[in-house]
Amino acid sequence: MITMKKIKITVPTSKKIQLKNITDEITRAVQESLIEDGICVVFCPHTTAGLVINENADPDVVSDMERALPRSVPDVRFDHLEGNSPAHFLTCITRPSVQIIVEGGHLALGRWQGVFFCEFDGPRHRTVWVKVIEG
Repeated sequence: MITMKKIKITVPTSKKIQLKNITDEITRAVQESLIEDGICVVFCPHTTAGLVINENADPDVVSDMERALPRSVPDVRFDHLEGNSPAHFLTCITRPSVQIIVEGGHLALGRWQGVFFCEFDGPRHRTVWVKVIEG
């Protein structure tokens, strides 16, 4: 039998474009699951937000990304009436989910890696789902 545990994380954002380190919240979800070995799936159910794994040691990386990502939006006319098409585009550059190996009850991230929630249409209160699957 496969053991699974799903946990909801709320992520409040305070800026239009913001990367928030959610590694600690995901780590707590893995610990609460009591699953020692398996996979952790982190899923963002929003069309104007995404997830990335990147460096979490130097805060300049986050501020660099917050400045660089909006500049990657092409200079085109968007037809979407809500006015947040750049946010939808940026979500395509990131991804809706990341998967991380769980070993010994811990996330098997690299030494400098962290998981970041990427807000592109804030500020808002967002939801992220974490599912830990034994295996």
